[in-house]
This record gives sequence, C-alpha cells and structure tokens, in this order.
Amino acid sequence: MSNSEWNDAEANVLPEKIEKMEERDEIPKDTKRKRIVVVGLGMVGISFIEKLMKFDVKRREYDVIVIGEEPHLAYNRVGLTSFFQHRQVENLYLNPASWYASMPEGSLSYHLNTLVTSIDTEMKTVETSKGDTVPYEILVLATGSDALLPKHTPGHDAKGVFVYRTIDDLQKLIEFAATKTGGVGAVVGGGLLGLEAAKAMMDLEQFKKVKLIERNRWVLSRQLDGDAGSMVVEQVTALGLDVLLSKRVGKISTDEGNNVTGVTFEDGEKMDCSCICFAIGIKARDEVARKSGIKCADRGGGIVINPDMSTSAPDVYAVGECASWENQTFGLIAPGIEMADILAFNLTQAKAHAPRSFKSPDLSTKLKLLGVEVASFGDFFADRDGPKDSPMKPHGAKKEGGRDSNDRVKGLTEGPPPSPVKALTYKDPFQQVYKKYLFTMDGKYLLGGMMIGDTKDYVKLVPMVRNRKALDVPPSEFILGASKGEDDGDDLEDDTQICSCHNVLKGDVTKAVKDGTCKSIGDVKSCTKAGTGCGGCMPLVQTIFNKTMSSMGQEVKNHLCPHFEYSRADLFNIIYVKKLQSFGEIMEQCGKDPTSLGCEACKPTVGSIIASLYNKHIMDEGRMGLQETNDRFLANIQRNGTFSVVPRVSGGEITANKLIVIGTVAKKYDLYCKITGGQRIDMFGAKKHDLPKIWQELIDGGMESGHAYAKSLRTVKSCVGTSWCRFGIGDSVGMAVRLEERYKSIRSPHKIKGGVSGCVRECAEAQNKDFGLIATEKGFNVFVGGNGGAKPRHSELLAKDVPPDDVVPILDRYLSFYIRTVDKLQRTARWIENLPGGIKYLREVILEDKLGIAADLEQQMEDLVGSFFCEWTEVLKSPEKMKLFSQFGNTDEEVETVELVEDRSQHRPAMWPKGVVTEDFKGKKWSSLSWQPLAKSEQFFDTPTGSSLAVKRGDTQLAIFKVKGQYYASQQMCPHRRAFVLSDGLIGDDGKTDKLWVSCPIHKRNYELKGADAGKCGNDENVSIATFPVEAREDGLVYVKLPPVEELDGVLGTEKYKVRKEETETHEFDAVDKKLKTMKGRKAIQASHLENGLGEEAKARKILSGGERGSQGIDW
Repeated sequence: MSNSEWNDAEANVLPEKIEKMEERDEIPKDTKRKRIVVVGLGMVGISFIEKLMKFDVKRREYDVIVIGEEPHLAYNRVGLTSFFQHRQVENLYLNPASWYASMPEGSLSYHLNTLVTSIDTEMKTVETSKGDTVPYEILVLATGSDALLPKHTPGHDAKGVFVYRTIDDLQKLIEFAATKTGGVGAVVGGGLLGLEAAKAMMDLEQFKKVKLIERNRWVLSRQLDGDAGSMVVEQVTALGLDVLLSKRVGKISTDEGNNVTGVTFEDGEKMDCSCICFAIGIKARDEVARKSGIKCADRGGGIVINPDMSTSAPDVYAVGECASWENQTFGLIAPGIEMADILAFNLTQAKAHAPRSFKSPDLSTKLKLLGVEVASFGDFFADRDGPKDSPMKPHGAKKEGGRDSNDRVKGLTEGPPPSPVKALTYKDPFQQVYKKYLFTMDGKYLLGGMMIGDTKDYVKLVPMVRNRKALDVPPSEFILGASKGEDDGDDLEDDTQICSCHNVLKGDVTKAVKDGTCKSIGDVKSCTKAGTGCGGCMPLVQTIFNKTMSSMGQEVKNHLCPHFEYSRADLFNIIYVKKLQSFGEIMEQCGKDPTSLGCEACKPTVGSIIASLYNKHIMDEGRMGLQETNDRFLANIQRNGTFSVVPRVSGGEITANKLIVIGTVAKKYDLYCKITGGQRIDMFGAKKHDLPKIWQELIDGGMESGHAYAKSLRTVKSCVGTSWCRFGIGDSVGMAVRLEERYKSIRSPHKIKGGVSGCVRECAEAQNKDFGLIATEKGFNVFVGGNGGAKPRHSELLAKDVPPDDVVPILDRYLSFYIRTVDKLQRTARWIENLPGGIKYLREVILEDKLGIAADLEQQMEDLVGSFFCEWTEVLKSPEKMKLFSQFGNTDEEVETVELVEDRSQHRPAMWPKGVVTEDFKGKKWSSLSWQPLAKSEQFFDTPTGSSLAVKRGDTQLAIFKVKGQYYASQQMCPHRRAFVLSDGLIGDDGKTDKLWVSCPIHKRNYELKGADAGKCGNDENVSIATFPVEAREDGLVYVKLPPVEELDGVLGTEKYKVRKEETETHEFDAVDKKLKTMKGRKAIQASHLENGLGEEAKARKILSGGERGSQGIDW
C-alpha cells in the first residue's frame, strides 16, 4: 500500500516544501521551542510526527525526538503480506531515511532499536534500555500493541508457534517454513489479521495445505453478517484455503523435541499440522505507563486518555492502539491516525481554532483479502444491535425511547421489538457479490452497510454516513442505479426574464440570434436592449448568446469589445507580461486603433486589470476616466445622483465607539442608514461635495474605505463562532477579520464576497459566497464559487478540513487564478461553471499545483496585498483630488434634483418617474445662440480617456467634455430617468464610423456627441439630448454657445425636471399597514414600549445634548 494511503497527503512533498522555504528564508530560526519526545515509531507515531512537522514548519515551536523499539524506521504494518514477495524491509518504509534528514535542522531526530523502560512524570524524563535519560516537555506515547498468544493453551510455547505482527515475526516464520516444506500450516483466527496471515502462509509456497481455524460460524464476524461472511468463506475456499468453522483450539500437540505436530480441538477432533500462526487479537502495550503511575484501564488494558489524548499525567499524551478511550482500544489503523491528527492539530492550531476532540471513531474498512474485495462502513450492525445514534441528532446524543420495565416484560413474552432500521440487500451468488445497506425507517438517512465482491461505491457511501445528511435519492438507487429520465434541456426556459430593466426574456435573445438579426453581443444589446440598463445581466446574456451561436455552428468570438480583439483573460496576460500600466500604452499595443478612446465596456475592464496588477489610486490622472461613476468618486451613485457611504467593518465586528462615530456622522449629514447583508452599515444620501467632509470625520474616527463602490472584496461575513456561541468550534470572527483585512482593496473583475461560519449550523451563509469557510473539528472546509443574484449558485467544496495556517495560501492561489483567467464582469460562480473541468480542475491547479504556478499565484497576491492604502485617506491628502468633488465646476451652488420623502423616520429620494422624457432635445430649434464662458481650460485633463465637467447656467445644468484636444457640450440630464449625471459618464468612440458618445452612468444610455447625429441615443430611440458648440480660447476659458437663459431654462431647467414626490409616490402598503396597526403589541417605529419612555428621537437628543449623564454628557 502506498505511503499516501495511510500518512498525511503532504508527507511526500514536505521535503521539497521545506527546501523551497529554506531558499526563501521563510523558516523561523530563533524561536523558543519545546521538546516533544515520541515513544514508538510505528504507523501512528510517524503519522503524528508528519502532521506536527507539516503544521509546525512555518512556526518552529517544537523539536521532536522519537524513540523506536524495532531496528527499522516506520513501516507499513497493514501491508506486511507483501513482504513475502520482495523480502525487502525498505520497501515497506512509509518514509525513506532521507525524509527524516530533510526536516529543518534540529526539528527531528530518532533512536532505533531502543526500548523505553520507565517514565518519570515529575522530572519529565524517560529512561531507555541503553541507560540514556531523555528529558521532555511533552511526551507522546505511541507504543502500539502486542499480538495475543493464548498462554493458557498447552503447547503454546512449542517450536512452530508464531504470531503475525512485526517484520521480525515474519522473518522467523519464513525461516521456519523453509524447514517444513510439504507440511500443513494452520492459522488460528478468522478476522482481518487471520485472513492476512493465511494469505502470507499460502504465498510462502512451502506448505502443502494452509488451513484457517475460526471459532465462529463465519469469518470476519466483527465486520460482516452471516450471509456476507459465508460468501467470503466460499470464495477463499475456492482459492485453495481450507476453512474450519466453529472450532476452538484446546491443545497443541508436540513431539519429543517440542515441535508442533498438530492440534486437538475442544470437541475432541484432531488435525495434523507442523506450523501454527495465531492471529486472535491484540493487547495494548501499556506496561511502561502502568509502571510509571499513569492511569491505565483495568479491563482490556490501555492507557486511559481524555478526548484531547491527554493522560492522567501532565503533558503526557497517548495515541493509537496503546490508548484506551471510554474503555475501548482500537486495533484498526484509522482511529490511531485520527488521534495523531487531533493531537498535532491541538498543539499547533488551537490558538486560532477550538481544540479538537476524539469522538466515536469511524470503523469503516475496505480491504482485499486473498483476492476478495471486502468492505464494511458506518454502523454496519445497526440491524442486529440497533443504531448507535440517530443521524438527525448530534454525535453522542442519548438514544430516545429507553425501554421501561413493561417493555422488558413484553420482550420476554413476545420476543425483541423490530429493528428501528430497514435493510436493502442484494445477493448475486453467480458473481459472488453481496451488498447490504442499512437505512433509517423513513429511508432518508444511510446508516451503514457491507459489501463483498463489488466495493467501488465504498468511497461514495462512507462520506454520506459520516456527514449525516439526508439523502436526495430513494434507497433503491443505491442498488439499481438512477432511472434514465429525459434530458430537460438548459436551466432556463425561453419565457424566463433575464433583463429586468427592459423585461427581456431568454427567448427574445435566442430568437434574434437564430433569425440572423443579431450576430454579435453588441447587436443583441441594440436589438433587444438586454444589458443596456444596469448591466447586471450581461454575463448571463453573453452566455445565452454564446450557446445559441454554438448551437448554430457559428464561431463565437470572446472579444472584449470592438476596440480589442482579445478576451479579458488574454488581455490580462499581455498587460501582465509586458508590464503595461496606462490605458494609452495598452490601446497602442493591444487595441485595433492605437488612438481610440475605448468605450464603456473596455475602459472599466482595463481599469480593473491595471488595478488588479498594480493597485494604484483610481482617481489618478489617466486612470479616473477609465472608471464607472462609483469608482470615480469612491462611492456608490444612487438614483437621485447622491452617493452612499460604507466604512469597512471587517468580519462584521465593530466597537461601540465606532458606532458612535457612524451615528454622529449620519445624523450630522442627515444620511439614511441601513444594515447591509454583509454586516456593515450603509449610509445613503451623501452629496458629492459632502463626501470628503464625511470621510474626513470617519477616517479621523479610525475607519477606512469599505470599497463598497468597487469591483473588489466587499465583506467577509461571520457568525460569532467560539467568541460567544456555545456551539462554535472555530473562531469565525477572528478568521473573517483576518481574511477581510488581507484581501480588502484588491480589485477584481467582479465583486467578491466571503463568509466564515463557526460550525455546520452555517449562520454566516458561507456556502453562497465567492469563498466561504465552515469550521470543522479539523479546521475549515473551504467552499468557492457561490453567489446570489439573478442566477443563484451554491458553492462547491474546494478543500476539506484545512488547518487555519493553510487557509490563506489556498485562498491566495484561488483569488489570483480567478483574477488572471476570468472573463469580463464574471462572478466566480459562472467562472467555475465555464472552467474546463470545473471544480475538479480547480482543485488540481490550486491544491495539487498541476500547472506549476502555485508559488507565482501566492507571490502575486502577496505583492498586491502589500500595496494596500486607504483610497479616501489619499484623497483627503490631495487638494487636486478634493476639487473633483464639487457639484459644478463654475459655482459653489448646490441644487437638489429629486425631492426627499420621509419614510420610517428617515429621508429617501422620491421614486423613479414612471415614464421617460421623450421630448426631441436633439432637434430643438433655438431662437438665437451666443458664446458664454462657463469653465476654465485648466479644469480639464489631456488624457487618452477624456475628461469632463458639470457646469451651471441659470437653472440649467450642462456637461462639458474634452476628448483628444476637442471640446463637446450637452445637457446634464439623461431623459431616461431625469438623472442629472451625464458629466460622470464614460466616453467611448468608434474609429470606423467616427462616432463619439457618452454613456449615462445610471442605465447606460449612449448619447452621441459629434457629427450630424449629435444628441441621438444609440441604444434607445425614445430619448435624445441637446448638444451645443463649444471652444477653448486663448484667455484660458471654455465657451459654450447657448440660447438666452430664460429660453434654455424653459426647455432644460432643473426645476422643470426635478422629480417630485407628488408625481411618483404611491401607497402600495396601505392595506398591509392597516393590518399592522391592529396587531397586538405594535408600536410606532420611534416610540418606546416602556410607559413614559422617551422614544428614539428624544432619547438620542438627550444623549447628544449631555442630558443623559449631566451637562458634560456620558462618561464613556
């Protein structure tokens, strides 16, 4: 059996990992280290050492000394049978000698062929058979067990009696068998070890016949029922093994030289043989511990351990077959490996996670014995003994329905009650296949089972039992397989709405593509208007377009936009390799037209790539024109042209002081407050010119930008975990805070959300996040690729039981790989769905380093997180950036464009107007035009992306643009929703058609700025805008040719198009409110339930005025 089957999956690569870490000088050198002494270098001992080394290599908190009694390094005891073929001890070694030598200097040393004879728990030393005294700070006993030899049986000490346990036992058996060629070999014991021993004696080919003696009515009675065990007997008999059932050895017969000649059974029958190998069980090796005063079990033996592997002696632990847990010792390797894993974890990871505890172990077994596939899993005797516990209750919960005296009397008279489980059995005597699966009475949970002959489903069934999750298929499918239903086609039907802004159905898109109307994604947007609103549906629209084109045999080009003949991933790699840092450089080297301005599709994508690689300030000259309005002003634009403010609240954890700061700011600037789904506070209604003042106060109070405006990490949501919750097993808040602090400000192709739950109750909803962690007893399960939105997706498991120390490297790789390879505006959910090979391929890349880029991905993220800065702090330090936050470039006046409505004691903007403004502004004939100076030339930047400015004349708002040295002017209002925002839109062009347009930042209406079509909307024929001649003169001013003030205001005045509550507000909740008012216990939102209570407003006013605790206010 391979090393990886029994030892830690990273054991083989640990030397290479250490070598790389030493090259990068990443291993701590001058740490204070404790000495751990491990007694026993068996499979469990080496497992503990491997896991400890893996966890500790980044910490260097321990030095390990291991003392082994045998003259060999740790070897695979489960694979002893193979020794008869190769006779090479080194072939059984779990790790070669070079593995031990490759560990960090001083971290691991070993002593072989050395027996520990005593332990002094007060002085903390161990004595060895060689006279050495070895001090310890932590002692781990992994002394294993001895094979049982029935010393009460006459002849047990005869020549030719062996046990089957160690390499030394095998070598003695081989030497003896060579002297008894042609005799009969006997094995006593029909369990797992007995069948292994029988195979070993058959492989020796020295015996004429090998016979197996079993006291029960079938073999493997601890794993199989009578039917299954009898089928195994049939199969091994056919292979040449004689099986004697229901036989007990009473005496071993010998000759005058004390050589074995045969056995006499307890029933008087005799059998000739020349060699006997006992495989009847094991006894825990607890003699040194017992002699040293460490508590051991009286019945059955073993060193008594607590759930954390600790013993009665301080700093002494026991693991493996020598340990007694709840009066049980375990002869299987799996429980010992689990004990080793728990102890190594607790010694290294429990600072950031709840300590793990040993619980009822999984005794599932899958082996190939004498060529016969045998497996048992879960509660495989639940039908015989009753279920150990219910899968619908936590492990260890007491069984319900204890039997009272009446039940016991009834049992004596009417027999035992029926088993509370149902068995599904399949038996094929022709193919020698047997399967029995045990379910709860309702068939919703799999409890356990056993298999003979066909065990391929074992790996699927064991997790089902272990995870205790309800089944989503009927039990019959486990035997018969799933019925073949008809393919139901794609996930979405043609009548599914895919664009809510314009009520576009999936069928509208597929029909337009199939009839030839639309041959590009741009055509789809023009024809159906899908994606021309908020743009949130574009990834889905793109997918539908691609699939429809492919179904017609048409080539689908994944180009970014008409300006770049590259996909987003291709463009990222070009920019990364060539180290391009500006839009001008990128357009010159990668664009179809080197002089192009780009468009609303490629500019944000290029801006995102530059930010993901170099993390420069997005408001710097040359980068600001790439960003949407949200990024441009570091705040989310809302429907009335105001902005929202969201400070960072890492992991959802916030102090009372910061709450006071937020509350004070919100009250001062009359901001609407709401708790977000990501556990932070969103403040709405901030005016552009107030944003710097608001952030000045927040940052002064110890806060920083929450990047709610950016395509970046938003939040890492958390439950309270072990900080407070009695069910928590992981520090979810601590982990969430650390992850959010690490990845904050990182720009990505789309927003990223995370979550960390402290237990399987999943209160943080981590399984619908781009990355999510759920604490397990062994660490954290890492989930990826989940999201809500128009097409919700449950996340998929990337890695299981990840120790806290290893979470960050895995997420570093995952996020870096996502940023490198994803398409534009694609969430992680769609990315994984479209990734060739899906989650399986992602695991290979991230966990197994299939592409050999893991170190590069980690370094890329390390460089990126190392460049962090608070964007708002930098704005407040820059007078030039501060100037950009005025409402108008030519006056300090402030103008409201949407009336406010009081709603639930806060103010919000009036609802959207129901219709669009269809007036033909483009074709408006003015009585006269005259040049008016409205701005200064120095207020505009000469950048490849263009610059813009809002100005005011009379009651009319105008937008002025400078593009490639030329000026353009238009009205500021977008007629679609009467939003005064066009100066904040992205500018685009098309060199082939000589078109230039501005894209409204609210719903992406594209208005042309030059030529005969100036003022026309390219993607909505119902709306248009007025444009005006503009020029810059030598006096340094920019002039716009406008009609008289009264005439202009009569057509475009702000008051005329101000959104008023009388025209938009409805009373949709009137009926609901009537019901609420009649409900018992309801109160007004601001009121107090207490008699004479002040209520919200009066209480807050009293606190703020100092009346709560005297004239000086509250003494915090």
